Amino acid sequence: MFLLWTFSFRNFAVGTTFSKLEVVMVAVLGAVILGDRLDWIAILAIAISACGLIALSLGQAKLSVRALIAGLGEKSTLLGLVSAAFLGASSVFYRGASLSLGHDTIVMAAAFTLAVSLTIQTLIMGVWIVWREPGEFGRVLKNWRTAGAVGLVGMLGSVCWFTAFTIQDAAHVRALGQIELLFTFIATTLFFHEKVDRREVIGIALVLGGIVLLVLG
Repeated sequence: MFLLWTFSFRNFAVGTTFSKLEVVMVAVLGAVILGDRLDWIAILAIAISACGLIALSLGQAKLSVRALIAGLGEKSTLLGLVSAAFLGASSVFYRGASLSLGHDTIVMAAAFTLAVSLTIQTLIMGVWIVWREPGEFGRVLKNWRTAGAVGLVGMLGSVCWFTAFTIQDAAHVRALGQIELLFTFIATTLFFHEKVDRREVIGIALVLGGIVLLVLG
């Protein structure tokens, strides 16, 4: 909600750029809430990845560093940071919820946590759609093949995320999960033949550097 709110501002690009600091928020909140501890290699890797995310976002939004600094005092910046904090907190709380079950099987603990969280989201969003967008469910059913394929892939991705959160602290998981940006970058260049900004290339390189450092560390 906070992320979407930033789009209503003229300088929304600044807010969305700061929302990319989710991985940093995960590390901080994981330490505060769950007592997760990171060694200096992991901290350095997360910092490098965060810089890469900022550079990537600047390139995608065609935003200069000067404009980013000038927008520090804007409301959209605060909303972006709040968005990053909530996104980071969700990962930490998912891990905390899964661990609190004390289940002997990691996959089952992750699956139960995912099922509960999806049920809550489905109920809330279902009521909202019925109230605000009557007839939307009918349009979804008409396109069930496409919607079903997207839902299936999303479900499998969520299963992997929650299982990873149960196995390892959320900061490591989210930092390593930034590898998805590489796949997006490949799709952008190879399949859609879109032009790539130099800052985007630098950003991808930094993200990959952080991931390699994290894995080797």
